[in-house]
Amino acid sequence: MKGVFVTGTDTNVGKTLVAAWLARGWGADYWKPIQTGTAEGTDPTTVARLAPMVVIHPSTVELRAPLSPYEAARREQTRIDLSALVPPETDRPLVVEGAGGVLVPINEVALMIDLMARLDLPALVVARSTLGTVNHTLMTLEMLRRRRVPLLGVVMNGQRNPANRQAIEHFGGVPVLAEIQPLLAVTEAVIAGLPPPTFPCPT
Repeated sequence: MKGVFVTGTDTNVGKTLVAAWLARGWGADYWKPIQTGTAEGTDPTTVARLAPMVVIHPSTVELRAPLSPYEAARREQTRIDLSALVPPETDRPLVVEGAGGVLVPINEVALMIDLMARLDLPALVVARSTLGTVNHTLMTLEMLRRRRVPLLGVVMNGQRNPANRQAIEHFGGVPVLAEIQPLLAVTEAVIAGLPPPTFPCPT
């Protein structure tokens, strides 16, 4: 399987935006294995709106509450089994979007990073550009290295901050592959107007 696992330093850092941008630019499929918060909308629906030409594979697990997968599943009196999270069959690259950050609980013993290690795809870390991002990004990179998850690099969302970028590259030992500036609106037209990824899809 070729593609990338899009994770983040936190929730609401722009993973879905980056995933749509990558899938569009690479001609890749999109899959979000675990979707929580379905009562408030879903990330696959957002990707379909931003990049309608992208093939969207259904989430394996859908839960109503906008909480960690473990807590959302517990409230619905169910349990998420990692072995059930099998990637869809496709001839194209696959952009996989995680839920929250790398240490978000999936069940009583497994974290999101366990799913990442199981899928064996390179990780792309989405980070904010603002104050606090260096700490959060370096901790995320450290955890990925401890679990020997291959790292593709970092994408930063928000107003450019050269000092934060330099610190992440220097102390994190990874490239910042792209910086996505604040968008006036998050629409299909705006996403289509972004420069395509300058880095290749991992194979």
